[in-house]
Amino acid sequence: MSADPAHLPTGPSTGKPSGTLYGVGLGPGDPELMTLKAHRLISNARVIAYPAPDDGASFARSIAADAIPAQAREIPIVVPMRVARFPAKAVYDRASAEIAAELEAGEDVVVLCEGDPFFYGSFMYLFERLGGRFRAEIVPGVTSLTACAARLARPLTARNDVLTVLPGPLPDADLRARIGAAQAVAIMKVGRHLERLRRLIADMGLLAHAGYVERATLDSERVAPLAEVSADAAPYFSMILIYKGDEAWMLPPQSSS
Repeated sequence: MSADPAHLPTGPSTGKPSGTLYGVGLGPGDPELMTLKAHRLISNARVIAYPAPDDGASFARSIAADAIPAQAREIPIVVPMRVARFPAKAVYDRASAEIAAELEAGEDVVVLCEGDPFFYGSFMYLFERLGGRFRAEIVPGVTSLTACAARLARPLTARNDVLTVLPGPLPDADLRARIGAAQAVAIMKVGRHLERLRRLIADMGLLAHAGYVERATLDSERVAPLAEVSADAAPYFSMILIYKGDEAWMLPPQSSS
């Protein structure tokens, strides 16, 4: 990204142009699905930030681990992973202040983002706080939508069909209306709603059109027709795809992995 240095923000202590904030999409999990640009930015980064749970390793960091320089300063953005509400605003306020200090000192900051930064990505909360103050560049990544469609080996959507993306926690009435109005549907945030969603889809006569993918592109990936999935709950990284198109694209009864 180029700009006139005379019009760039400057750090209060250095007087030199502030650094650039990079929101870098990493793709769905397989490191080979990172873009060349993402890999280049990460490999040359001096400061890297990424979301991390309060218990366990950061998934985003694990995707990019082989590209992160040993000398890079790392800023984990610790977000509690639990059903109960947590003070998200305070988490992103603190992270933004720490990142802003680096940017004001003239350092670029690369923020690692699972999937794509602006598709259900937590990076948008940092961008909301910092995008108006600092130069920013968004590097798109392979989304979970396209990754899951690829792993199911079926179209996500086609021709003039309408694709609707829905969060699983929506009430049944909303889901019915929106699924009924679309030709192709992606249901995200399945989690503990898996059994309820499966019953609803079956009741709508669409079970044979529905595929299920969890942990797409990872070694622990599971791909199957939704009708064959017997678990009551799904992991966080899971998705249901429904395509009402040609009969040729209805899922076969055999599952794959």
